[in-house]
Amino acid sequence: MSEGICYLVGAGPGDPGLMTLRGKECIELADVIVYDYLSNAEFLAWAKPDAELIYAGKKSKDHAIPQGGINQLLVDRAKEGKVVTRLKGGDPLVFGRGGEEAEELRDAGVAFEFVPGISSSIAGPAYAGIPVTHRDHCSQLTIFTGHENPEKMESSIDYDQIANSPGTKVMLMGVERLPIITGKIIEAGGDPELPVALVRWATTGQHRTITGTLATIAEVAEREEFKAPAVAVFGTVVNCRKKLNWFEERPLRGKRVVVTRTRKQASRMSKQLRELGADVLEMPTIRITRPEGKDSKEFAKAVVDAYTYDWLIFTSPNAVEHFFEAYYAVFEDARAIGGARIVAVGPGTAAKLKEFHVATDLMPETHVADAIPEAFAKKFGSVENMTMLWPRAKEVGDGLAKGLNEAGVILDEVIAYQTIPETEDPTGAVKRFQEEGADFITFTSASTVEGFLDLGLSIPDETAIASIGPVTSRALVENGYDPDAEAKSSDIPGLIAAVVELANEEPFEGDLED
Repeated sequence: MSEGICYLVGAGPGDPGLMTLRGKECIELADVIVYDYLSNAEFLAWAKPDAELIYAGKKSKDHAIPQGGINQLLVDRAKEGKVVTRLKGGDPLVFGRGGEEAEELRDAGVAFEFVPGISSSIAGPAYAGIPVTHRDHCSQLTIFTGHENPEKMESSIDYDQIANSPGTKVMLMGVERLPIITGKIIEAGGDPELPVALVRWATTGQHRTITGTLATIAEVAEREEFKAPAVAVFGTVVNCRKKLNWFEERPLRGKRVVVTRTRKQASRMSKQLRELGADVLEMPTIRITRPEGKDSKEFAKAVVDAYTYDWLIFTSPNAVEHFFEAYYAVFEDARAIGGARIVAVGPGTAAKLKEFHVATDLMPETHVADAIPEAFAKKFGSVENMTMLWPRAKEVGDGLAKGLNEAGVILDEVIAYQTIPETEDPTGAVKRFQEEGADFITFTSASTVEGFLDLGLSIPDETAIASIGPVTSRALVENGYDPDAEAKSSDIPGLIAAVVELANEEPFEGDLED
């Protein structure tokens, strides 16, 4: 049996972009992942398909697994010869009990590695526009916890030092004890007028900041129903927020958006939504699989014979990817495709073709499959007796085929891939949607609509629906839902722009990538 190892990984404050490269590697290597409440569950998408995922989250008075049980779990799994990755919010050694877990591993003879993460003690203030050090304000930083070991007889926090030492003070945890903590700091000589900020769910789409003074912040937090997890910043650097607040000015700040694409496709769209400030719920409702049986054989033959056609028609990036994966399994040279010209339904499909070093010869003005016959007619007049190959999804409408057949095209259709409902909820997004709802839900195809309904879900009246295009909108209407917005261009940038316009009731003019 190979020797196991445990990686104690800092998962950062929540923004996926703040996970370290080494942390990502450890997730990808892991046989077992033990993750906590403050580590972004979307990181689990990087795990191997057969990795064991264990939730060990701890909230105040609510521990999924007691600390002693977590320690033993890490030891036991590693001693079985497994690679164990322990994901901890922020940095594992900044009030993360990583040191305690490492001691248990060492005592048990288990190899371990610390993988530092970005602590919310610096990331939280940064995303709120507060530099924890600034030459005009301070040159000292103190980090302390407001939540100590409950078994300790006396507090080890020196409130006299916190009250009277210069510089910025950052408190992790302890928002529930804020009235007691601020009271003790004032009692020890702290300035009641000292600026204070609280940052909740820092760096994520749920990010929120409130401000006050040492004397008022507890009252403000109670009035605003400000709950954990939150970081508290004490010091005149809080005043920098008026000028440096950047993250909270984004157009989707505080809005929860559901993305229903496949797991593989969701990440780019999610990234762009997060960059606009959204709290993204990745809820894959479909999976893309290869064709089977007769469909598989016909597809393989069509790929080999692709050079014999006048035109190859691609109506999705998935079709492009599956076609050229099969193509390069047979051919080594792109020129083997001969004189076949290429149709791409829209910019996203054209971009995917470009990844395979294939140019697009024709694209309809309206980026939907049913518009392709009109694009041919507009460019060539007659396409009668032209030979065309359409590698498509198993589940598509007949509008394109009907239009081309009526124009006299000799059309061959083959199944390049099929979509099946996604039945798992690895990130907990389905549960969170059911319990907490969302401001917007996006659908990128008719199949994502069907997959969503196959999960037994419904869309609350208060959740706005955004559709990528007419076919998807038709699927929604057929299932009893009227979309609140339809993308002006049937692609991901168009869909995101529609969400932003819904949120702000004005046109969106930002730059987005397909």
